[in-house]
Amino acid sequence: MVKLIKSKGIAHHSYFIGVGGRAVVVDPRRDVDIYIHLAESSGLDITHIFETHRNEDYVIGSGELASATGAEIFHGKNLDFAYGTPISDRYKFQLGSVELEVIETPGHTTESISLVLRDLSVSEDVQMVFTGDLIFAGETGRIDLYGSEKSHKMAGLLHDSIFNRILSLGDPVILCPAHGAGSVCGADIREQDYTTIGYERNTNPQLQCTSKEEFIKMKVAEELYNPPYFKKMEFYNQNGAPIQGRIPYLKPIPPKILKEMRNSGVCILDVRKPTSFAGAHISDSLNIWREGVPAFAGWFLSYEDPIVVVDDQNHGLDEVRQALFRLGFDNIYGYLEGGFPSWYLHAEQIDSINLLSVHQLKQKLERSKEMREGLPENVEKLKKNSEEDFFLLDVRKIDDRRKDYIEGSHHIYVGDLPERIQEVPHDLPVVVYCDSGYKSTTACSYLKKNGYTELSTVLGSMTAWKKAGYPVVKA
Repeated sequence: MVKLIKSKGIAHHSYFIGVGGRAVVVDPRRDVDIYIHLAESSGLDITHIFETHRNEDYVIGSGELASATGAEIFHGKNLDFAYGTPISDRYKFQLGSVELEVIETPGHTTESISLVLRDLSVSEDVQMVFTGDLIFAGETGRIDLYGSEKSHKMAGLLHDSIFNRILSLGDPVILCPAHGAGSVCGADIREQDYTTIGYERNTNPQLQCTSKEEFIKMKVAEELYNPPYFKKMEFYNQNGAPIQGRIPYLKPIPPKILKEMRNSGVCILDVRKPTSFAGAHISDSLNIWREGVPAFAGWFLSYEDPIVVVDDQNHGLDEVRQALFRLGFDNIYGYLEGGFPSWYLHAEQIDSINLLSVHQLKQKLERSKEMREGLPENVEKLKKNSEEDFFLLDVRKIDDRRKDYIEGSHHIYVGDLPERIQEVPHDLPVVVYCDSGYKSTTACSYLKKNGYTELSTVLGSMTAWKKAGYPVVKA
């Protein structure tokens, strides 16, 4: 039995292999109950845990799972882990009729390994290979984690691992990567859970390079975002994350208590939709819509300050708590009792962010342009009339920005705002757009927490702008 375990949000894939009364888990997530339940329901004893590499985008669950089951942890020998057992190239494990063979496949990281699976009761041919972040459906692993000065070397290692070690296993072999579409560990992973070596050989754009030099040049030229929380994940995953035993309990926080906590460094995470947050919210709260928490919490949240979650009816708290736990936020403190309605029903102060339609944005841009292109006296009026002049901020990914953008806009990716906030002027109203209005509202909430007052988020953003037929600048 081989079962894929998918973790939404971080687009993580782990694998549960059961045979001969024993079970193996490859790259487990931190909330490990699912593996334990699988083992119990199948009458299996989890004895082996394999890490294909030191993960950087989530906390590996090896320690949690080993603590619960007594299983032994194994990982590549070319990194000094503070836990587990290092294993070398061609080392083999026998579990009933199944053989797992380790092959060293550096490139994404120096200690990356892949696991080759054979069912010897059927054939000595390779059936599956678990490749970690080496190769994905339609993509290959990123090579930038050690810095630009080592990217050329890592790209060369990645090429050799893929072309010399993985592709040579044979076209029929099922390829099992550690991530799916949406992961930050690849630029453009396909929506495809399983693939084969032959399919990737024929369809993966990055495998169409005609030489090693061409492949290296392509990989070095990639521009991928490196969230600040990666460093925390790398530390935890090399030295061992704190063992919690369970996902942290969330306390209900009455409005009166939360009001008092606001003065002591609490982070209020509002996970409602952009329209709800912009209409009314608790001052100094950060808005990351519920489904966006796995992707953006690591850019903005602190690992020290207690986190209190705010929703409307508190129906999706498990999803939020699970996402934060997987990213190592053990400082999740509680949630606003009764949801946001309890805040205003207790007559507490509320704040808001201006909402703009794309039609209103178009009108503002036209008025500003008319003033700028008018007579000199209009320029003087413009200087005095902040309603006509404003700073238009595009917070989409750089790849989207390079395709097209709204004329006159400035670009800062939403995740880069904490590092580049000084580029956003304080003396002008700020209007923010993204793909659809979600990331723009997150950006506005962050700017508001940092003293910006005249803020607007564009509903529908670039999607609605194009739908309305308004012009864009083709990059």
